Amino acid sequence: LPNILSCSRYFLALPMLYLVLYGHWSLAAIVLWITVGTDLLDGHIARARNQITVLGGLLDHSSDAFFVSILLFAMTVHELVPIALPCLVILAFLQYTFDSHALSGHPLRTSNLGRYNGVSYFLLGGFPVMQNALHIHFIPDTYFLWIAWGLVLSTIISMLDRLFTLLKKKQSDTTIDK
Repeated sequence: LPNILSCSRYFLALPMLYLVLYGHWSLAAIVLWITVGTDLLDGHIARARNQITVLGGLLDHSSDAFFVSILLFAMTVHELVPIALPCLVILAFLQYTFDSHALSGHPLRTSNLGRYNGVSYFLLGGFPVMQNALHIHFIPDTYFLWIAWGLVLSTIISMLDRLFTLLKKKQSDTTIDK
């Protein structure tokens, strides 16, 4: 069940793309809340049933990255997000996966900045959806673009930090082997 909930976000991404592209904000808000619900439930159910697995972690994180990348890409059409952000989200997730050796069965190794960025991507995509669905605009649309550029910067910093950590570890491993 936890893996099914995680995988559901792959299938929810395409309707979200369509709904945001064409401004069907109320339906997009429903899809957003279903997505958030599955994200909250999958880990909770896995822990409660003692079904935590490396594959489950990879499915959870990859479906989040896929969904949020699609959502942020759709936001580029409304000029709320620069195209650089969804592209960087994908690159950051791939780096995260490969650096963790997740495809070899190792658990994903997260960083605090990476976690904060992940939550921020959802918030950046979710706020405009909810504001448009509710017809209440607490945050002007121009602010979302500035916030997105801040996330571009923090994502680059996170990726560089991960790269430097990996290089330092490889250098340390090489020194120990000698």
